[in-house]
Amino acid sequence: MKFERMEVSCAMDNFVVSARKYRPVTFDSVVGQSHITTTLKNAIRTNHLAQAFLFCGPRGVGKTTCARILAKTINCQNLGDDVEACGECESCVSFQNNASFNIHELDAASNNSVEDIRNLIDQVRYPPQTGKYKIYIIDEVHMLSQAAFNAFLKTLEEPPGYAIFILATTEKHKILPTILSRCQIFDFNRIQPKDIAYHLADIAQKEGIETEKEALELIGQKADGGLRDALSMFDLNVTFSTDNKLTYEAVLENLHILDYDYYFKITDALTSGSIARSLVLFDEILRKGFDGHLFVVGLLEHFRNLLVCKDPQTVTLLQVSESAERKYQQQSALADMSFLLSALSIASQCDINYKSAKNQRLHVELCLMKLANLPHVLQLSSVAAVDETAKKKVEPELKPLNPAAATPVEPQTNGIPSNGIPTNGFAPNGNYTDIPARPAQPAQASSRLKNTIALAPTAPNADLAVKEATKGQSEDITAPAPNNARKEALTFETLQTHWYEFAEKRRIAGNSTTEEISLNKEFKLEGTSIEIALDNTHQLEAMANVRYELLTYLKSRIDAPRLEINPRVAPQEVNRLPYTPVEKFNYMAEKNPYLLELKQALGLDVDF
Repeated sequence: MKFERMEVSCAMDNFVVSARKYRPVTFDSVVGQSHITTTLKNAIRTNHLAQAFLFCGPRGVGKTTCARILAKTINCQNLGDDVEACGECESCVSFQNNASFNIHELDAASNNSVEDIRNLIDQVRYPPQTGKYKIYIIDEVHMLSQAAFNAFLKTLEEPPGYAIFILATTEKHKILPTILSRCQIFDFNRIQPKDIAYHLADIAQKEGIETEKEALELIGQKADGGLRDALSMFDLNVTFSTDNKLTYEAVLENLHILDYDYYFKITDALTSGSIARSLVLFDEILRKGFDGHLFVVGLLEHFRNLLVCKDPQTVTLLQVSESAERKYQQQSALADMSFLLSALSIASQCDINYKSAKNQRLHVELCLMKLANLPHVLQLSSVAAVDETAKKKVEPELKPLNPAAATPVEPQTNGIPSNGIPTNGFAPNGNYTDIPARPAQPAQASSRLKNTIALAPTAPNADLAVKEATKGQSEDITAPAPNNARKEALTFETLQTHWYEFAEKRRIAGNSTTEEISLNKEFKLEGTSIEIALDNTHQLEAMANVRYELLTYLKSRIDAPRLEINPRVAPQEVNRLPYTPVEKFNYMAEKNPYLLELKQALGLDVDF
């Protein structure tokens, strides 16, 4: 029995995780970083190696791997034209056995003090025994302390010709600018899910594992650009399967990922306006153990994918499998653009307020109810817009171009019209020649305005309709007097009368509070210039906005063609309260002179 246990233990010890077993050993085997490997190979080929490199990027993308490959390649004794290490020379063999004296690795996360950097600097003084270069790989270099960075600065700037430093970090912003300026910086990209899937398929083929393409693509999406994370998930799913076969359903269950089919089903329910079906699907998702917040985030991502499928130029932004991409394009063709934009807005608000909600399930369900009701709201809005457009086409204009021609002919009795105004004759077109055009009745204009405002909110541009209606009313109220009306002489009394008439009409038309305050300020008349002092710049801006209409109104009623308005902000007087003891005593002495006499009689002084 003891012997059997020993065999099991040995078998377990022989297992090597895929991240170590299939770690790249050449530049060509590095996944998804061709822009960096090509640059490094050209630098080796042309002998343009810098004294310091900085590899930065997210975790698991190959920073330390590229550093080791670079260190091994530049010391290879049999370097070929393809600029790849041979793997057979003394330097390569010692590197593979972790026995190389020319390559030193330092973990700055646990060796971040000044003493650790001083020991490294002492090692730099000695040239390599074999090979051309001594390479120092410092991982997680952002963890070095401020003093360690300062101690390392001079050596990094002017190292010996045989010393090369390779720094690796995931947080470039934490490194001092003086260190960054002395390094060649290489930014590693996140590895694309398709590249990860191809790499996993190659490993599965070597290991004799049968896989489904969608399963590997799902692992690539879950890895979020990190190949090491993808390899760890791959090993986990291989261990989970009993027949060395990776299926899509098994990966979903093992990694606890919500299937995107749920999002397609729930989107179909929302676009059809079915609140009940969407709530039942959400309950099924919760029963499977998925978090409500995770569901909302995934729903936002689903709506985003549907939106980018609307344009063929943005379809490439999808990071999904080919089968899922076809489903997205089919559902995107059925979903309306207005629905997707509104759904993104509603779901994002649910995402923002999820953490602060007391009843989080009800919070998500309320979001689903709003989304299911969205198609009905958009349909009503479009119908209202069509009705409003048709009404504008049918409704006649409120003001005819020729008021005299539009004046109806009054029925007359014995040559006198029914309105009691006698006439001297008729015009050739049948209209009365000396009857002036009848102005529009205020009651009719008011009723038209009310009808417009009542109908406007049902249309998509409701605010614009209300503004246009109010604007039309304001223009009617502030219209200048007819040209043949007699104008009054310019005096302060007539100016004041018409000024406040204009202010009252603007108030009835619904102006702002700031404008109302500005128009009711006191002013002075100096020649043909109106001087008005305002309290602040807001009132000055309001007066500037209404200045043209006010001058038009005043000049149409007062004989003053050169009338001008000069508004200005009056300086404000600040009454500062007494603060120091001397100021307080003087303030009290002004009110009670006996205090000053008492101070002089007793020889007192103010306490500072």
